[in-house]
Amino acid sequence: MKTLGIVHVPRDAHGVESKFARKLGGKSLLEFVIRRVTDCQWLDGVVVVPGEAALDDVVRQLVPPDVATFCGPQTDALARFAAAARQFKAGSIVRICAHAPFVDPVLIDRLVTAAAGQPACDYLGYCRADGRPAMLSQVGIAAEWCSTQAICQADRETARSADRDHPMACLLGHPDRFRVRLVPLPVELDRDDMRLRVDLEEDWEHAQVIYDALAHDEWDWQRVADLLDHQPALRKRMAALNRAGARP
Repeated sequence: MKTLGIVHVPRDAHGVESKFARKLGGKSLLEFVIRRVTDCQWLDGVVVVPGEAALDDVVRQLVPPDVATFCGPQTDALARFAAAARQFKAGSIVRICAHAPFVDPVLIDRLVTAAAGQPACDYLGYCRADGRPAMLSQVGIAAEWCSTQAICQADRETARSADRDHPMACLLGHPDRFRVRLVPLPVELDRDDMRLRVDLEEDWEHAQVIYDALAHDEWDWQRVADLLDHQPALRKRMAALNRAGARP
């Protein structure tokens, strides 16, 4: 397998059972994200990886039967990512957070093809105009790529628990040890009044509003951005939540 998509269910997901079982478009939130990822053209497979063993049974019940779930004995997300990459014999992996219902298959494919043009790269992700990695924002529509060799090296060398809970953080945060490359996020998404991750109850309400407005049409990140352009009140509230650093 060349590139494996990993849908990550993080352990910091408060109320994971009720949260990821909630319906969006007739599917659980987790299945909704999975189906967005399985629409990618440049992923050779998709697997769901719970961030810790305590989530295994809950996640298994929510994952559709045609998609694999990796629930190993490893005790943290970084170890599980490395083990999953080895188990599926992947040359590289793409991490997609299960909080991101509007993650875009085209942006994931664009990341994979960009990585193919940089064979010496260990980590590739999107960045904002000021250079900040998009994955550290609440935009919630992109993903991040790394080589299996790099994630396994990080697993061997990383002791800090916060980095082990967020498996790509140790790569992104150590350009002295890993070859990190960032590509620009589309300008329409590079804004402080966009918040598409579902962390809070209010984020869920916003996701429902966006989905209901787009549900009967084919849609992609351009349609989402265009919709928000015409929703100033919604953008204002998203900006306020982002400024407050709102988390569960």
